[in-house]
Amino acid sequence: MIKRLRRKFIATAMISVLAVLAIIISLINVVNYVNTTADADDIISVIADHEGKLPTTGDLFKSDETLYRTRYFTVVISENGDAISYLTNTSYIASVTAEDAEGFAEYLYSKNKTAGYYGNYRFGVAYSTVTFGPDSNTEAEMYIFLDRTDELDSFQSFLLASVLISVAGLIVVFVLVFFLSKLAVKPMADSYEKQKRFITDASHEIKTPLTIIDANTEVLEMTGGENEWTESIRNQVKRLTSMTEKLVFLSRMDENSDKEQNTDFSLSDAVTETAQPFKTPATTKGKTLEVNVEENVTFNGNESEIRQLVSVLLDNAIKYSDENGKIELTLRSAGKYKEITVKNTVADIEIGKHDELFERFYRSDKSHNSETGGHGIGLSIALAVVENHGGRISARSEDGKSLTITAVL
Repeated sequence: MIKRLRRKFIATAMISVLAVLAIIISLINVVNYVNTTADADDIISVIADHEGKLPTTGDLFKSDETLYRTRYFTVVISENGDAISYLTNTSYIASVTAEDAEGFAEYLYSKNKTAGYYGNYRFGVAYSTVTFGPDSNTEAEMYIFLDRTDELDSFQSFLLASVLISVAGLIVVFVLVFFLSKLAVKPMADSYEKQKRFITDASHEIKTPLTIIDANTEVLEMTGGENEWTESIRNQVKRLTSMTEKLVFLSRMDENSDKEQNTDFSLSDAVTETAQPFKTPATTKGKTLEVNVEENVTFNGNESEIRQLVSVLLDNAIKYSDENGKIELTLRSAGKYKEITVKNTVADIEIGKHDELFERFYRSDKSHNSETGGHGIGLSIALAVVENHGGRISARSEDGKSLTITAVL
């Protein structure tokens, strides 16, 4: 239990740190990208305002070298989608030919793209009128391409560096949390160990007086004969003995130290053999027990604990099902998992999940009535067995008239 708690503590801490880092890194890089794009759009806007030329002065320039560091080219597209060759300007970039530039612009025009990125080029469109002669004017679109290779490389380098630094930081945090988590859960571990030791010691201490009471009761019956008082004493002794045994079993299960006892065994046979003795008490109480077990289902685990699981679920179903109730036990393979289901009819229950039934000493009537003979520990044992095998268990009512408990191993 403490190991599971420590693992959950580490997982929670790491998920929290990961979420915070992801948000911070995402925001920083999004802002960086937006700023890079906004700077490019500002330059394109200035070029558009000056008819495809970059001015040598203005607020756009942070230094005299800005003009020489800015590489761009422009292409004018006519209404029919063809580039007007003599208006193509590639004099401010050396890596692109006029033919390539016109091909870029014509492709984007055909796709009706007016802004965005084309490779490493940020582009925008300016609308203007082209004059071919005294009486020949036509509407045209000027595509302005701005080379952002250096800026995008810088952005990608920053993105990669921020991710790598975050991963390294995450590893460091994991190492720290891994070692410090032991100190964090130590007070709870100490308290839990004391509680577990108390349960074990108290159980052993209780067994001695119970044995004496049972022996004295037997002597009284030998000398005075059986009566309702001695019968009541015997019933309560059996009840207390059963409860202490279950508490000790739970305490041992919480230690989670029986992995070496896991073996491959026939789950089908184990479930069938465990269910067989319950048919008689079910019939005696006017209830029916139906067993549906898929054949040749094998499982690797602690066979004794799995048999205890089936026993607990059937015992609970017989005790708490309604009068003339129906109980169904099902075993089936669900992919790589094995599913054990016990469904029983009940007089009245809320529709929905009922995982509170797995709490120790839980009673649905809150009165702790012992007429059924239970202690409120059985389903806690079922939960411990399932968790010890890395599975999950749930209780649910679909119709308010039945309860289905499903253990997935």
